Amino acid sequence: MTKIRASIALPLFLILNIGYASNNNSILALVNDSFISSQSIERYLIKSSSFDDKMAVIDHQIDIVLQLEKVHELGINPSQYDINEAITELASSNNITVEQLQTYPEYPSFLTEIINYLSIINLQQHITGDLKFEFTKDEISKNCNINKAQKIKQIKIAEIIISEILDSNSSKIEQKNAVIRFLEKLSKHISKGASFEAFAKLHSQHPSYYNGGLSEWMFVNTPNIEMFDSLQDGEVSNIYETDEGWAIAIKVNERYINSNLEKCKEKIIYLKTQKFYADWLKDLRDAAYIKIYSDKL
Repeated sequence: MTKIRASIALPLFLILNIGYASNNNSILALVNDSFISSQSIERYLIKSSSFDDKMAVIDHQIDIVLQLEKVHELGINPSQYDINEAITELASSNNITVEQLQTYPEYPSFLTEIINYLSIINLQQHITGDLKFEFTKDEISKNCNINKAQKIKQIKIAEIIISEILDSNSSKIEQKNAVIRFLEKLSKHISKGASFEAFAKLHSQHPSYYNGGLSEWMFVNTPNIEMFDSLQDGEVSNIYETDEGWAIAIKVNERYINSNLEKCKEKIIYLKTQKFYADWLKDLRDAAYIKIYSDKL
């Protein structure tokens, strides 16, 4: 049987043996009501691993245990859709089907690793998602080379995206034709002065409906975005297909930005976000009951 390559970007320390103590000889650390066993760290070590190497592995696993406990407490477990997508990606990267992947003895471990990884991603987004950062002049001058300015155009659009309007018994072709006819009708009304925002809030089936279908700022030189740049004020795009259905759009705004400065700001935001989460995790760790049996290493 071919060995599976874990091509999705899964951190090293995500497969854990977490449970309730049953064999004291195997317990290397207690973390609240969970434990870390000697068996759970063996896969990350070699025969010549030092004491410090073993402590580093245990340290990482303690952080993972605490984060997964918080995930369950907050109820932000990954969706089945996200899990299925990750499994499909893993199978595809190994040139096998999902059904074939599921026959491998290691599949339960792969599944656990994927779920844990996605769980922690959800937690990180939950903790840091609403952060807002201000930039000081010192931060900009220290981290950004703004002298090499490169102006790049960005635009904002608003979309009305509809996937289906008929009942579930209708065929895909019937759904498509019905949606297109409906969007054509909306487009005519908007061209005559009707509010795009109002129609988006009323009819769009995309999560952006609540703010009138408004997008984030997008770079014009991005694939599939250029076609919106030529739209005039009030002009409605042709109907186009998206991953979520069929859509029409208008161009709402445009601007030119210093791309070097924006990339630098993104880097600063990333570093600040990482520090914020690391500090939060340290507080979580300080509040936990942790006991490491270092004499068993």
